[in-house]
Amino acid sequence: MSHFKAHKQSYNKTHARGLHIVALFEGAKGLLVLLVGFELLTFIHKDIHEAALRLVEHIHLNPASHYPRIFLDLLERINDTRLWSMAIAAAMYSVVRMVEAAGLWLRKTWAEWFAVLTGGMYIPVEIFEITQRVTWPRVTVLVVNLGIVSYLSIVLIRDGKKRTA
Repeated sequence: MSHFKAHKQSYNKTHARGLHIVALFEGAKGLLVLLVGFELLTFIHKDIHEAALRLVEHIHLNPASHYPRIFLDLLERINDTRLWSMAIAAAMYSVVRMVEAAGLWLRKTWAEWFAVLTGGMYIPVEIFEITQRVTWPRVTVLVVNLGIVSYLSIVLIRDGKKRTA
């Protein structure tokens, strides 16, 4: 086997492994959001504000303090229609992420482009969030997203050069 063929096979295995990792990550995001959507449905016809108040007290927060109060005030405006809307939105987001994950797993170019575009859309928002207040979760999300978008961009550029050669 020539050196070129060995290098190409090594690249293809690394390429596939990288895409599988990104696919698993995207699929996990979709699954997590789907589970949250199902959990929202458990609050249909229930007093969500009372459940939230019990949660705040259970984790030993003062319901009258700033952040718990914001959380509780927000939930006072939640009704069954909004819960259904959020659950449906979660399901739609999950379907998109699962389709993207399947496409990446199967090494489809359209999925790579889709992941670059959808991941890239969030970068300005993530940067803005960090300029407002730097936190480890915000920095982690930005770094992971930049890593994924950069990796997929490199894959697309390399594959594009191979196609034109």
